[in-house]
Amino acid sequence: MAIRLNKYLASCGLASRRKAEEFVLSGRVALNGRVVRDLSTTVEETDTVTLDGKEVSPESRVYIVMNKPQGVVCAVEDRFDMTVIDVLPPAYSKFRLFPVGRLDKESEGLLVLTNDGDFAHFLMHPSSNIKRDYEVLLNEELTVEKMKLWLKGFEIEGGFVRPLSVQPLCRPPYGRWVTVSITEGLKREVRLMAEHLGYKVMVLIRRRIGRMELRNLNKGQTIKLSQDELLKKIERGGIV
Repeated sequence: MAIRLNKYLASCGLASRRKAEEFVLSGRVALNGRVVRDLSTTVEETDTVTLDGKEVSPESRVYIVMNKPQGVVCAVEDRFDMTVIDVLPPAYSKFRLFPVGRLDKESEGLLVLTNDGDFAHFLMHPSSNIKRDYEVLLNEELTVEKMKLWLKGFEIEGGFVRPLSVQPLCRPPYGRWVTVSITEGLKREVRLMAEHLGYKVMVLIRRRIGRMELRNLNKGQTIKLSQDELLKKIERGGIV
């Protein structure tokens, strides 16, 4: 199936689609030996594409699920801290993987890493309506009154955020463990909502993405899945 040239170049791991368009317009890209500047150009499976005279081809798509440990940042690289990429086995270093979504440095739990930008966009876009469940340990007991306030939502950083649900967990210390479900994905959203109520989050674990549940992976451990396997776990249910 023919695909747009900018999408083809992006799938080679060379740049974003927008940056790929700049490559085309500047005359750096050739299709079957002829320079093309038309952004509507499409590529067939049998075509040969070169950038600056070097043949390029799409990267293999890789999908990884990790139990992110605490103290590791969700970034491709960082000057000061270990990243989730550093945690991966060396064999994955050639695939240009990146984390999908955010888990701040002090949080842990389920994280998807991939080199498939379209798939990452699907997982993160609000229209996909993929729920994320977090197990949260607060510094104090969550009262019924404050739980009701939490469920009503807050104005935070210029926007309104509200959880899908907040439920107590039957786990000691009782009253301080809760499960919070969200879909928005605002940076540090669960922590900010708790702080808005006067609480401090002591532990935050992402337990589920959609219906995929973290149960077997140890901290820092990963599992490689196909796109179909990962989607099936997220949409229909599955344990990792």
